[in-house]
Amino acid sequence: MKLTLRVWRQKNADAEGAMSTYEVDGISPDMSFLEMLDTLNEELILKGEEPVAFDHDCREGICGACSLVINGDAHGPERTTTCQLHMRSFEDGDTIDIEPWRAAAFPVIKDLVVDRSAFDRIIQAGGYITAPTGSAPEAHATPVPKPDADLAFEHAECIGCGACVAACPNGAAMLFTSAKVNHLNVLPQGAPERETRVLDMVAQMDEEGFGGCTLAGECATACPKGIPLTSITGMNKEWLRATRKAAKR
Repeated sequence: MKLTLRVWRQKNADAEGAMSTYEVDGISPDMSFLEMLDTLNEELILKGEEPVAFDHDCREGICGACSLVINGDAHGPERTTTCQLHMRSFEDGDTIDIEPWRAAAFPVIKDLVVDRSAFDRIIQAGGYITAPTGSAPEAHATPVPKPDADLAFEHAECIGCGACVAACPNGAAMLFTSAKVNHLNVLPQGAPERETRVLDMVAQMDEEGFGGCTLAGECATACPKGIPLTSITGMNKEWLRATRKAAKR
């Protein structure tokens, strides 16, 4: 395959960026998208040019570090992570635009690398359980209804890649935050901090500068792990419940 790549290049957070055009040839349809970028970088290095900076880690669709906007879509044309996207999803001769996540809360560090530490600070605000639990309990000591367990597992699949933010026309982080709130709040272990968790995490999300949610639904469509849009309505109910409870105190 021979491809034309239009790649966002930006030296650092303070520099102005622009799209640069590159031609790559000999791309196998069985290559992953990141392997194709590796091929481009090998050619750039041989020419004495600066390689394209992009994030990656596990390359197994688990960590979400490989986040890119490809032809205007978060992670590209398939509902998967960028590292699990293969070049057979494109045609010989295609022109492919490759950009970083676009959100005020995700500033560009260099080229295709963005700072997603805003997500870390949302987790630090309440995405954990601190209640003392003593030694490890027996596996079945705390019964969890199957619907609750299924809901918790569904939300725990969120890998924090940020595709929901990149796809949202408002740059909202509601799907990410709701996944992290809901997967703990439905479990008995998360009950002691149920109210403070949702209030603190939503407050931190707002402080980070993410946009407001209007339930456009693009977030759920782009999510590689299939976090449902109903996750947001679930968190809204939790937030209203916690707000009313706090007002009565």
